This record gives sequence, structure tokens and C-alpha cells, in this order.
Amino acid sequence: MSDRTMARQVLLFIWFLSLSSALGQVSYSIPEEMAKGSLVGNIVQDLGIDLKRLKSGKARIFTGDSAEYIELNKERGVLLIKERIDREALCGQTTPCALHLQIILENPMEFFSIAIEIIDINDNTPSFEKSRIIFRISEAAVLGSKFMLEPAIDLDVGINGLQSYTLKPTENFNLIFKNQPGDGKNVEMVLKKPLDREKQHDIKLVLTAIDGGDPQLSGSIEIHITVLDANDNAPVFLQSVYKATVTENAPKGTVVSTVSATDPDEGINSKIEYSIANRQDDARQFFGINQDNGQVTVVGVIDFEKARSYEIRVQASDHGGLTDSCKIIVDVIDINDNKPVINIMSKTNVIAENSASETVVTMINVQDLDSGENGKVQCSVNENIPFTLRSTNANFFSLVTDDDLDREHKSEYNISVTCADEGVPSLSSSVTLSLQISDVNDNAPVFDKSSYEASVQENNTPGLSIFRVRARDADFNQNARMSYILEDSSVNGVPVSSLVSVSADSGVIHAVRSFDYEQIKDFQFRVKAQDAGSPPLSSNVSVKITIQDQNDNAPQVLYPVQSGASVVAEIVPRSADVGYLVTKVVAVDVDSGQNAWLSYKLQKATDRALFEVGLQNGEIRTVRQVTDKDAVKQRLTVVVEDNGQPSRSATVNVNVAVADSFPEVLSEFTDFTHDKEYNDNLTFYLVLALALVSFLFIVSIIAILSVKCYRWRREQMFYKSGANLPVIPYYPPLYADVGGTGTLQHVYNYEVCRTTDSRNSDLKYGRPCSESIISLDSSGTQTLTYAQRANVINEEFDDQQKPPSADWRFTQNQRPGPSGAAGTPEVAVGTGPWPNPPTEAEQLQALMAAANEVSEATNTLGPGTMGLSTRYNPQFTLQHVPDYRQNVYIPGSTATLTSNQQQPQQALPPPQAAIVAAAAQPEPPKAVQTPANKKKSTKKEKK
Repeated sequence: MSDRTMARQVLLFIWFLSLSSALGQVSYSIPEEMAKGSLVGNIVQDLGIDLKRLKSGKARIFTGDSAEYIELNKERGVLLIKERIDREALCGQTTPCALHLQIILENPMEFFSIAIEIIDINDNTPSFEKSRIIFRISEAAVLGSKFMLEPAIDLDVGINGLQSYTLKPTENFNLIFKNQPGDGKNVEMVLKKPLDREKQHDIKLVLTAIDGGDPQLSGSIEIHITVLDANDNAPVFLQSVYKATVTENAPKGTVVSTVSATDPDEGINSKIEYSIANRQDDARQFFGINQDNGQVTVVGVIDFEKARSYEIRVQASDHGGLTDSCKIIVDVIDINDNKPVINIMSKTNVIAENSASETVVTMINVQDLDSGENGKVQCSVNENIPFTLRSTNANFFSLVTDDDLDREHKSEYNISVTCADEGVPSLSSSVTLSLQISDVNDNAPVFDKSSYEASVQENNTPGLSIFRVRARDADFNQNARMSYILEDSSVNGVPVSSLVSVSADSGVIHAVRSFDYEQIKDFQFRVKAQDAGSPPLSSNVSVKITIQDQNDNAPQVLYPVQSGASVVAEIVPRSADVGYLVTKVVAVDVDSGQNAWLSYKLQKATDRALFEVGLQNGEIRTVRQVTDKDAVKQRLTVVVEDNGQPSRSATVNVNVAVADSFPEVLSEFTDFTHDKEYNDNLTFYLVLALALVSFLFIVSIIAILSVKCYRWRREQMFYKSGANLPVIPYYPPLYADVGGTGTLQHVYNYEVCRTTDSRNSDLKYGRPCSESIISLDSSGTQTLTYAQRANVINEEFDDQQKPPSADWRFTQNQRPGPSGAAGTPEVAVGTGPWPNPPTEAEQLQALMAAANEVSEATNTLGPGTMGLSTRYNPQFTLQHVPDYRQNVYIPGSTATLTSNQQQPQQALPPPQAAIVAAAAQPEPPKAVQTPANKKKSTKKEKK
């Protein structure tokens, strides 16, 4: 290595250290070929960065286009070897060899420069390009003749590079090292002893190249010398060093320089051939030489950015094998042929519209491989955008905001960054950055209208879609997603939510229930639109719903009043003239508009020629003069019809009496009423009576059969075991009082309240009455006592009531027959004498007969008249009816059910009140006529 080259490297290294200190960089020195994962340096300590900052800032290494040899361990804050570093592949012969990289942090963006010097190690053995060297040397070669040898190649530098050569054997030749300008060494073999072809025709030598590493490495090559005759002069160059210049990208064939050598020999021995002797570098790829005239030309593409100078070693050889050499130093002149290269170090794709000014969006690194003015770069962005470029360091730029952002005005920016150098002509490059503006919830929803009005017809279907409210939000995505909410309010004391509902997603207003125009004609409420931002924004709007009337109500007749309890008749005197006002039908319709316009028509009449009805006013007037031939009873049916579509109507019956006196009218209409009610209700009561009688008959048959079977089994058991048993008095079983008269134990009174709607019926349970006990003494005499009676006869009525007649008691024909009595023509079944003592089955039959009598009597009792108003006329009083609850006679037994006089009695209403109540109630239909009562009615009509 020459002193000049050494001085240059020292100055370059000193400049590098000073630049690192000035820029705040950190420098490390590591040997090449370190293993993966080896420690390079601790940047946390050397740069003073907190370890947490590395993690939060997402620290990463930026190396540009070069390979990544170093990696950052953010957990430890150290730099590690990522890939094996070969200094020779990285820098070649350039010294010092260094890696330059940047550490980039985000939030906020920062970067630091790191320089890592790669120290050479002795990892390359000196080698030769060829396997052997061949010389042909004349025996006439003079002592001191020089023979240039091919230098060895050692990729290492410094002390590890090639240091010395050895030649063996050394009988005829010595080695000479010649230092060349540009830190090169030439090896020459010098003849020290004359050659004698007759003694040794061929000579083989071994040339060994040794480096200075520890341990030393060496390589060798074989030199084969053929001794020739008579060429004792070697070529000699006119200059040992030539200098030339060439511009980069010079076309092929461009002449760089011309060298010249002379040989004093004559003939064939003086002919010189030129060749390029470079072996270690790639000069032969870019330059060529004419072997005859020594002209050096360009044969490849010269690139200033790859090499700024070349050293070409030229060898001149004669035909006798004598050679000489020189060196050509070629300097490359730079031209502006490289555009600036824009590297995106860090980029933000989305930025909020409320970002503050000077917010860093993107960090850019610009590189231009040219030098001087050609490598100076200026960057700019397109105009009329709220962004600008800030230069943070040499070749580093930051794209920042310099104005307010509004996503609703513009949601995306395509930012064009253009970088141009200062060369002539100037070269530029550009890159387009796409930046999205993220939305912030800064706009409230806005309805399409300031208020809404809609209408819906009454009697609508619940859930009907009435109309839709719509609001828009200038925001985006979640901030523009709206929900519609019905605000709480009331309409006539009713929550509006019970009238309408709003779809939260679509804003469709639905009817919750069916509307009635007669109850509500219109109502107002408010709907709120709220977005899904944080915090949410909202606005509201007023909505008015108008109910449209439908013809859903029929006319209602106010007069004359229709009543089933009595008949109202209008009296027209027989002296009435034409146009006499009989009565007026008054009707109303709760609908509105033409749906409430009413018209009156006479549908049918006993005599259509006698009456007419006013179409608009409903007045019933006579059309002609009333005569004596006209019937007393006149029945008119008037139809009241509205003007709706479709129309609805109501009918009313008007009874008109054509008579001059009131008794005549009363007699005629009393018979008319009775006939009508009889015809209308006769069928219903016949069917009801038939069903009830059939049901009671079936129940009675089942009950009697069940009891007989049970008694028969008891008697069978008693007779089988009665031979050796003592005489046991007979005790009848205890029975429940089904009539509710309080004569038997464990009886409950039930008060049943029934309505026309069975779901609203109530059932009340009374407390149990006192126990009733039927007891027998040992002599067999039966005695029945009341523990408590539940009667509803007041004291006043009790005083007036006559004692029960003995004729009312059961006769032999009414009493049930004894068990097993046969029916004969002479004696009816069930009328024979009672056996003494009666069996339990016979006792049960008698008791059930009495209970049924009491039950039927009690069940038919109504308020005031004990339920007899349906069988007798209103003048019939309780004095004509025997009290079934006073005395009950059991046939075949001496026991009599008597009333307990000490038990308090409940008062009944006075007879007069009962008669009035019976008269006020509508008279029930007449009973079905039998042959007996047909005769009575016939006699009555004759009377």
C-alpha cells in the first residue's frame, strides 16, 4: 500500500468520525464473518433511548435498497447480526468499509443514524488466476532481464492482504517487488544467472504468495520456462504511467489512451504485442487494447456511480518472450444520468379530519447517485392541498399538515411529491401518496323536511306502515349510521307509543293499533334521529297524523225507543186529516261528512197507502184521510240509511194505533205483545226443557242403580254373617243435604254470580252450615232434627203464611213403593205398603224423593216471589204455595222433618214488593199446552 493511498484512507476515516459526531450518530466496529445473532451494540445506552420508547414507537431499521445485515431487538434494545457479513463482497478493496443505516421511531416520528465499520479478517487465501505460468526465454537473455509474473489475488485488505512472494528454486532467478502508483504491487522475476539451453531446456519454478494474517495463508503457482535462443532485448514503454479521462456512459469504441513500447531487436524479435494484464479487478470488462498499436478503447458501459477511476496495467511482449509493463490511470467524469430515488420511510394512510396543524403524515428519504450539483435534490408537493414538505435533514423530508381538514369537503387526497436535482438538464422523479381522511362525528342528522304530515284511514290494520321519515348525516360510516327514536309524549292522556311506533333502522312509522276517527281525529308527536358516533348527535322533527273517517258506524235510532218489556204505540185519531204528523223518527250517525248524512225510507207497513216518511227529516205523516175501515193496529218499519260507501242502515219499528179511546188501544196491543213474544220464544224453551228433562232422567237412573248395587252387597254380607251375631239396632247412613236446606251435615251454600260473559263470572263459597244428624234409638224409632236452617223467609211473611196443609203430604200414590214390590194391574208399582222395618235402600229412596222436592222448590225461588213468577201471574202470592222447607214427610216412617223454631229466619221482601218486581220483569213465554190447559184457555177465550 502506497503512502498516498494510506493517507487518503486515514483522512476518509477521520472525516467519517467527525461527521458521525456532528450528526449525533453512533459508530460501531465489528469484524466480518460474525455469526448470526452476534451483538453489534446497545443503542439504548449509546443513543439514550428508553426501552419503552422502542416498543411504543415501533422502532425499525431503514437501510434503503441495500441488503439487511443488521436487525434490531426491541426487547433488549440492541443491534444483532441478521446475515453473515462478507467485507470483500460488501466493499471489495475499498477501505474503510462501513454500513449506514437509520433507526426510525413513530408517534412522534424520529430517526437516528448508525454507522457500522466492518473490520477485515484473514479469511481469504492468496490465489492465482491460472494454474501455471509459461515463459519462453532465450538463452541469450542478459543477466538482469526482468520477467513480469502474474500477481496473486488476495481479497483481504491491510495486513491481511498479500504481503510477500517466494520463488523456489532460486538458482537462476530472483524476485523483485515493485510498488506502483495506486497501491499496487508488481512481481518480477529477474535473471541472475545466464541460461544454458544445452544443460537445461525446461525450468520449473514454484511461486508462492503469502499474506500477513495470523495465521498466514499462502497460495502458489507453477512457472514453466522454456529456454529459447537469441532474443536479448526486451520491449521498453516510453512512460511508466499514463493518465486519461472518460465520461460515464461513453459509447463503445471511444479511445481512452494509446501506449507505446520499443524493442531494439530486429526482425521477429522486435515485434511487440500489447495486452491488458489486469487480473484482480474488472478493468478488462470495460476497456480493451489493440495488440498491434496499443490503443485503449471503451468496450463496456462506464458508470461513475460504480467506479470513479480505473487502473489499467498494459504489458508489451516481443516474440522472444521479453516483456515490459506500464499503468494507465483512467478518471471517470460524472454526468447527470440518475434520477432522484424517493424512498418512503414511514407512511400514514389515514388521518383524522380534526388533526392538528404540523401533524407528520409521511417521512421521505431521497437519494441521487450523482455527485456535485447533479446530486443536489429539491422536493415539492402539488398546490392547493393542506399539506407541505419540511426538510428535517440532508435528503430527509417530512410531509405535514398546514391547514384544517374537512372530510365532508374532501375525503381523500392524492398527494404528488416531486423531487428534482440541479443537474443540466435536471432530472426528476415523483411519487403519489394516497391519504384517506377519517371521519369525526361533527355533523348532526338533518331531516328532509322541517315537519311531516300524513293521513291514515280509521279502522286500519295494526302494524300498518303509514309513511317514512328520513334524515341524512354528512358524516361517514358509523358516525352516519342513524337510529330513529319515538320521543315520549301523550295524546289525550294516552302515551303516543301506544298509537304509533317507528322503525329504528328505516324510520318507517307504523300504526300500533286501529284508529277510530270518532275518538281521535289527529295527533302530533316528535321523532328523533340519532347517529352512532361518540358522542352521538341528534335532531328531531314534528310529525302530524290525520285520521280519515270511514263509514264504520250505522245510524242509531234515538226515537222511538225500542224496548222488549213494553210496547210503545203512537195514537192517530180517526178524525186525522191528510198530512197529520204521527211521530218523528230521530236518528244520529257518529261518522262525519257524507257518512253522517241520513235519509229515511218506509220499508214496509200494514197499510202503505196510509203513511209516508220524510226522506230528510224522518217525519211520519198520513197520506190520506183515516177511515173507520182502517185497522187499529198499524205496524211501520222505517229504514234509516247514511250516505257512506258502502252505506249502512238501521231499522225501527213504529206501532201506530188508529183509535179514539185509550182502552181500545190497550186491549189490542196487549194481545199483540203476548202473541209476538210467544211465537219468538216458544221454540227455544221447548228445546231447553227437553234437554233438561233428558239429562235429569239419565242422572237419576244412574244414581238409583248405583245405590241398589251398593245396598245389595251390604245385605248379602249381613245375611251371611248374621247367624251368630247379636241384634244390632238399625242406623241409616248419613247423607249430604243436596237441597241446601241445612237438614244434613257438611253442607256448603254456594252463591253463583253469572254474567253473559263467562270469563267475568264469580263463584263465592259460603261457610259450612251446622251439622245435621239423623239418629235412631234402640227401639228403631227414627227422629230427624235440624241443626241449622238456611231460609230466606222474613218474619212478616212468616206471620201471614198459613200452616202447611196435611193434604200436601205424600199420598200412597205419590210414595215410592217398597223394595221388590211387583206392579200389578190392581196395585201400581211403588204404592204397596212399607215393610217393617224398611230396608236401607227404601230409606234412601224416600229420603232422596224428599230432598228432590226440597231442592226443586228451593232452586225455583227467586227474589221476592221465591222463583214462582215464571209459573204464576203477578197476583199470585206466597200464601198459595206450600213451604217445602217447613215440613217434610218421609213415607213409611214416623219421622217428620220439622223446622227448628229457635233458628233465626232471614227476612224476605214484602209481598207487595215482590208483586211489583214480578210485574216489572218481562213476562216469560207461556208453557207448552197440554190437553188439560187447552180446555182452560178455550174457556177463557169464550168468556
